[in-house]
Amino acid sequence: MGQTFAEKVLSKAYGKTVRSGDVAIVEPNFCMSHENASAIIGTFKKIGLKKVWNPDKIVIIFDHTVPAATGPYADAQKIVRDFVKEQGIRHFYDMNSNGGICHQIMCQEGFAAPGLITVGSDSHTCTHGAVGAFSTGIGRSEMAAIWATGQLWFQVPSTIKINVEGSFRKGVSAKDLILKIIGDFKADGADYKSVEFHGTGIDAMSVSERMTLCNMGVEMGAKNAVCKPDKTVEDFLKGRTKDGSSEALWADSDAAYDSEVFYDLTTLEPGVAKPDTVDNYAPISEVTGTPIHQAFIGSCTNARLDDLRIAAETLKGRQVAVRTLVYPASREVFAEAMREGVIQTLLDAGCTINHPGCGPCAGVYGGLLASGETCISTANRNFKGRMGSKDAGVYLASPATVAWSAVQGCISDPREV
Repeated sequence: MGQTFAEKVLSKAYGKTVRSGDVAIVEPNFCMSHENASAIIGTFKKIGLKKVWNPDKIVIIFDHTVPAATGPYADAQKIVRDFVKEQGIRHFYDMNSNGGICHQIMCQEGFAAPGLITVGSDSHTCTHGAVGAFSTGIGRSEMAAIWATGQLWFQVPSTIKINVEGSFRKGVSAKDLILKIIGDFKADGADYKSVEFHGTGIDAMSVSERMTLCNMGVEMGAKNAVCKPDKTVEDFLKGRTKDGSSEALWADSDAAYDSEVFYDLTTLEPGVAKPDTVDNYAPISEVTGTPIHQAFIGSCTNARLDDLRIAAETLKGRQVAVRTLVYPASREVFAEAMREGVIQTLLDAGCTINHPGCGPCAGVYGGLLASGETCISTANRNFKGRMGSKDAGVYLASPATVAWSAVQGCISDPREV
């Protein structure tokens, strides 16, 4: 019997063959945190050690509240900056020309790569599976323990195989696919499972599209989500990979799966997640015409260059009817979007362009909602109160749907463009 991706990667890291249900003790290749590193530092100091196990394996990226939104956030960031200097942590992304959203940086800068294990004190760390890494979110106390010992144990997850065939039709994208999948599986349908994406539909996707899929794996409870590391991934990571032990691993053809499902992209239509849960799926036809007050294009799910290009193509020569916020995924993305004229197009359409970061997705700054307001967002969560008032509503959708809705002032079908 062959092995799944998760079994194969964890076996390699553990040094012995493991199967679903076994426990593997591993040393992660990289450990990522953002501003919540301030809390992790407090726990680490309680352990009583003076030095972290390996400063070169720790990556800290400020993205949730940059620039600092309040005095307490500024104090927390200072704690991290002082710790980074004290410990000699080289991989620190503060507010500088290399910064951006943590999961974008992990892939863009080559910390995540095929066959590596990356963990992060953020639930959407599963994003890194887009480049063939075993990547998962962990708690702050777990991260402090890794900083101290360099090790973490996993129970090897069983696996769900999702086969995707066909090609997207006009106005339909990877975001529409993952919203449909989550709607089918529900929020707990993949609890502590590894999710593998297979098929010609996945093979044709860019790394950015795969990041959108894997990013939202956690919204159906998945431990990790992953796509096959093929030539598309190889080309994307060329000259970027930070760890030489990277190896393209994939599931064996005779691996055993918990379940297997099939999706045909040719039948897929634009969709949304209605308030206030990610699995509250609806095809666009059910919500067309719903008034909105704000549109948000950003987050670790959909703020990359191709997402901004889609928004610009939709908005070119048009004006938005509601306040529309754009947060690029990284400074690299921002710079390239400027060179291509994408940013100018968005500005001309009436969008407000902001510095790279999480923005209102995390609900801490930069465009929160008032009571009774409705936002259409490219983010990954729409929980009650996440983007401001508990009496506001958030619909999740693709960049094309969000941009076209911003023009119309209500939720609209991007196939109309």
